[in-house]
Amino acid sequence: MKYLIVIPDGAADEPQAYLGGKTPLEAAHTPHMDALAKRGVVARACHTPKALPAGSEIGNLSLLGYDPFEHFTGRAPMEAAAQGIKLGPNDWAVRCNTVTVEDQGDGPVMVDFTADHITTEESTALLKTVQEQVASDPKWNGALEFVPGVSYRNLLIWRGDKLPAPFSSDTRTEAPHDWTDLTIADAHPKGPGGGVLVELMEATERLFADHPVNKKRVAAGHKPATSVWLWGQGGAPTLQPFAEKFGPKGAMITAVDLLRGIAALVGWDRIEVPGATGYLDTDYAAKGRYAIEALSKYDMVCVHVEAPDEASHEGRADEKVKAIEAIDRDIVSPLVEALSEMGDHRVMISPDHPTYISTKKHTHGDVPVCLAGTGIEADGATAYHDKTAAASDLAFPNGWDAMRWFIGKG
Repeated sequence: MKYLIVIPDGAADEPQAYLGGKTPLEAAHTPHMDALAKRGVVARACHTPKALPAGSEIGNLSLLGYDPFEHFTGRAPMEAAAQGIKLGPNDWAVRCNTVTVEDQGDGPVMVDFTADHITTEESTALLKTVQEQVASDPKWNGALEFVPGVSYRNLLIWRGDKLPAPFSSDTRTEAPHDWTDLTIADAHPKGPGGGVLVELMEATERLFADHPVNKKRVAAGHKPATSVWLWGQGGAPTLQPFAEKFGPKGAMITAVDLLRGIAALVGWDRIEVPGATGYLDTDYAAKGRYAIEALSKYDMVCVHVEAPDEASHEGRADEKVKAIEAIDRDIVSPLVEALSEMGDHRVMISPDHPTYISTKKHTHGDVPVCLAGTGIEADGATAYHDKTAAASDLAFPNGWDAMRWFIGKG
């Protein structure tokens, strides 16, 4: 049996006036997803329990069959795993965005959580300065490691054996993408170690003000990276390998470190695709081609696409619809055709969480799940979108139960 999972990140949404009262999934032209819905079932699943953050770190753990209440320690440790960074029992990882914050009269506002989609090279140069001029302070005793990632997505590693980390499960931080265009006075880290994180953030604000990288960016008409934003902290997670838990041997295709990290933690191989950017300009067709090749080698292939989520964070309904249509045309269509020649197979299509265009934020709530293939009887669904899922008799209140149903172990 071959298994395909397609994750249109953040695709679930509410009806949009701009789209004539339709949701983006409903408004998009998706004949191939709709054909799967007619062949199988459209269910609904809650991958982001209200007691936990409505983030991709929670949603994707659940989507892959892992109870986040048992396994979630923080977002940053998953991204550390993506980079091959080993965390000891006393170490902590903290997500470190390069961001653009501006004072707009009523206080500082999170203008852009990506620092205007800063390049990896620019962000790396800024982080190098932070490591040299902030982390090197003797008071930190060499415990701080600022690690560049992709674009604005970086990490801070706190080595607890060099200096005990001040954090605990009561430390509270906020994802910067949830504060877009909002004043951030109430968004700063709080609780144990919160003051330390604020201190580090403010230190980078002073460093970045006259940094050569920002001078070049402003001269070129781009927003400057005004500071780092620290959030998503946690210690090392432990996950049972997917093959032990469920059986199939899997591989992940994604441009996002979070998903790469989850793949590493569950024992999946990661397949890098040239042109996969984690943004609206990603090469959808290349992801489709590489996934077809991977299906010849693996029992299960998961294709994650970040673009719908990015469109939501930017409040762009038209781009969200285009991203969904591209997933249908360039990923779902060729993969379903290839699977038809590989014998028994099943397909799951599921976002990890809703991301509302109206708020530009992730939110709790159900997402539509399409399940089709060998042994799955049609339930009368006529299309794949939020409204058909809401009307379905099949629901997974604990979203992590959907995986066991999908692979036939429910």
